[in-house]
Amino acid sequence: MDIFKLLQLAIEKQASDLHIVPDYYPTMRINGELYQMSTLPLITKESAEAMAFAIVSNEQKENLLSNREIDLGYGYQDYRFRVNIYFAKDVINISMRTIPKYIKTLEQLGLPSYLHNCVNYRQGLILLTGPTGEGKSTTLASIINEINSKYARHVVTIEDPIEYTFPRAKSVISQRQLHDDTHSWNIALKSALREDPDVIMVGEMRDYETIQLVLTAAETGHLVFSTLHTNSTPETIDRMIDIFPPNFQSQVKNQLAAVLKIVVSQRLLPKVGDIKRIPAVEILINTAAVAAAIRDGKTYLINNMLETSENEDMILFEKNILSLYQQGVISRETAFSYAIRPKELEKFIK
Repeated sequence: MDIFKLLQLAIEKQASDLHIVPDYYPTMRINGELYQMSTLPLITKESAEAMAFAIVSNEQKENLLSNREIDLGYGYQDYRFRVNIYFAKDVINISMRTIPKYIKTLEQLGLPSYLHNCVNYRQGLILLTGPTGEGKSTTLASIINEINSKYARHVVTIEDPIEYTFPRAKSVISQRQLHDDTHSWNIALKSALREDPDVIMVGEMRDYETIQLVLTAAETGHLVFSTLHTNSTPETIDRMIDIFPPNFQSQVKNQLAAVLKIVVSQRLLPKVGDIKRIPAVEILINTAAVAAAIRDGKTYLINNMLETSENEDMILFEKNILSLYQQGVISRETAFSYAIRPKELEKFIK
């Protein structure tokens, strides 16, 4: 079996993911649902290994065999794929995420127009949050590309691996890939501060040292974007604080209250009568009241601020879901199954 024919098929079917697992048919995720391609031959141990070795360099192959897993980016035609090759039951498996050919605008993605404000800040921290596969990287790429087309700035990205590649426009963009261009997130972040950046994009905050460096970068006059795997905007604040040892948390609260600009939590919901999905978001803006709640360790107040601060452009996730339901875009069942706070949604949908 040919890996390149499978990549072509994934592109034609607009699959978001391709899974190659021995003893299964090639499997694709299309608009959130998994489909086994049963008209194709079953994947064998040998065919999976051959497909993996067809897309890695000799150095990457050595790393894979030594570490038993590897992340990499792979270009095919005009597309890119985010690839994870890993061993399971001592045989090679492959997961490939399709990166679209063109970077869509916020309007094309169906996101609130308020997010255009993200590109106009000169410094501070903007976070995109949500589970894996919910469109965080796509939204972030859209925002960075708008900066690229609107302003002459030096943008440094640190990614694992590089997903979207940005076209030449007004900005200068330096994209660094973990393992290929740098040895670690933390080394790359420290180095970025000496690379005259205006904007720094960190693909993911994974530990407290990375979070500390991100906060420092935002404090020292840079606009920093990053992502976190959390379910709601208040949870994002708590996660960033709680990851630190207790004796550091007071300092982190003060830093976060000072540098945070916006937190966006995002999900992709199935549409009524359509195989495509639509984003639903929660937007937290760091107003004076929110900053005070963060400094004082009273993040439990933020849910109420989200619900009562629509005039300040904040969006409670359940309010956004309600709007989509009232427009007939999503079903009642979808609304409740995706709600972060189902009891809040019950107040809106009787």
